[in-house]
Amino acid sequence: MTARVPIGIVMNGVTGRMGYRQHLVRSLLAIRDGGGLPLRDGSVLWPEPVLVGRTEAKLRDVAARHGLTDWTTDLGAALARPDVRIYFDAQVTSEREKAIHQAIEAGKHIYTEKPLATTLQGAADLARAADAAGVRHGVVQDKLFLPGLRKLQRLVDGGFFGRILSVRGEFGYWVFEGDWQAAQRPSWNYRAADGGGIVVDMFPHWHYVLEQLFAPVRAVTAQVATHIPRRWDENGEPYEATADDAAYGIFELDGGVIAQINSSWAVRVNRDELVEFQVDGTEGSAVAGLRGCKVQHRAATPKPVWNPDLPVSHAFREQWQEVPDNEEFDNGFKAQWEMFLRHVAEDAPYTWDLWAGARGVQLAELGLQSAREGRRVEIPELHR
Repeated sequence: MTARVPIGIVMNGVTGRMGYRQHLVRSLLAIRDGGGLPLRDGSVLWPEPVLVGRTEAKLRDVAARHGLTDWTTDLGAALARPDVRIYFDAQVTSEREKAIHQAIEAGKHIYTEKPLATTLQGAADLARAADAAGVRHGVVQDKLFLPGLRKLQRLVDGGFFGRILSVRGEFGYWVFEGDWQAAQRPSWNYRAADGGGIVVDMFPHWHYVLEQLFAPVRAVTAQVATHIPRRWDENGEPYEATADDAAYGIFELDGGVIAQINSSWAVRVNRDELVEFQVDGTEGSAVAGLRGCKVQHRAATPKPVWNPDLPVSHAFREQWQEVPDNEEFDNGFKAQWEMFLRHVAEDAPYTWDLWAGARGVQLAELGLQSAREGRRVEIPELHR
């Protein structure tokens, strides 16, 4: 009989949308439903979630829904348990830094949602504290595991593009104001004092996508806006939106690659997916979304001619070729959880540590500085 090795994992913020749906249900409980995580020595690692949050009723409801019994509103008590080895944080950003420091002091390995902290100083302090404590640490970088971006990575690795020239990204959708239709995102996202704002939320994502797929980001020029200044919260009460709900960024990468990414919660979707990246190179181009990826090679590139007096004769969208899956793509959050669990349990390689998270916070902070000052801002090396 295969030996089952339990590993206690404090999950703080599991009553929130991402913590519950992606990290608890589609990751740790999915690993258990699949029989656990096989390790090299033949044993099976068995996640034992300890649910932590501020509201007893919500925790009890989540636990009952999935047959779990281990939950508490006392984070300190959960971290004091010797059977708990990992602390995971999916709280609102403003609460994250203090809780992670507490977990590091308790000697727990750290895995956390992004952004790592509300400031670069706070994020770097967390990374240094984790290094000093000798604990393993990682930050969720889920978009690297999306099928569309996995296919894009395959194209980069295979040299499909030749010399990459530019990356253009479009992300976003219309988030309802909350008066006549309920908003799809929590109200704290639109209050700066609570750690809200699309730059703080999305620039850390764009940082690891650009850094991991293409090259390090060396400079940023950004413009931000609060297009919808008045919204309604979960109780139907109006409030002033003090955080940015749209950001328009230009990112300069090593090697001369220019990336331009628009992010907005005040845009109506006229594209195939909620996020799309177009990559243009000397030998070919690609457009990647959450799941799909299509390409156009140099030899198959059409030759349009600008003539506003004649109707368009090219069906441009039909001139691209779909990239095949060629493999099965698991849930990206679950795939990264498995990598981090193996990193903790058997010292398997792992790339995306708290320093990677700190670099994402740095880009967000400098992007906001660029918007305030109306200028291009260079990104210095982040020293450990």
